[in-house]
Amino acid sequence: MVVQRELSEAEIDRVFHALAASTRRDILRRTIEREQSVSTLAVDYEMSFAAVQKHVAVLEAANLIVKRAEGRERLVRANPEMIARAKALLARYEELWRARIARLDDLLAEPPASPIARTEQGE
Repeated sequence: MVVQRELSEAEIDRVFHALAASTRRDILRRTIEREQSVSTLAVDYEMSFAAVQKHVAVLEAANLIVKRAEGRERLVRANPEMIARAKALLARYEELWRARIARLDDLLAEPPASPIARTEQGE
């Protein structure tokens, strides 16, 4: 059993930075589907090979992908452990917001106090 530790603030910053660009999100999606070479990834983008390499480097720095050498090629695959840790972080944020919305709903559902009740309470 693998125990997931919480992401550090620096890791959170790197993950959100990496996911902020649509090209990087697309690279991550493609590498979740299957391992691919950086060259194969680069063919589908209207940018230089070097630019795609930089996107891959940002994803690798965030530990969202893992790169390995096979001969002259660099193969890239998604890192499911880090994706799961990022998903758990987002789930915690979702829980916080759902709890806040539930409290707000409860407040809005309370009937307003009548003017007589307010007078009796000294308001």
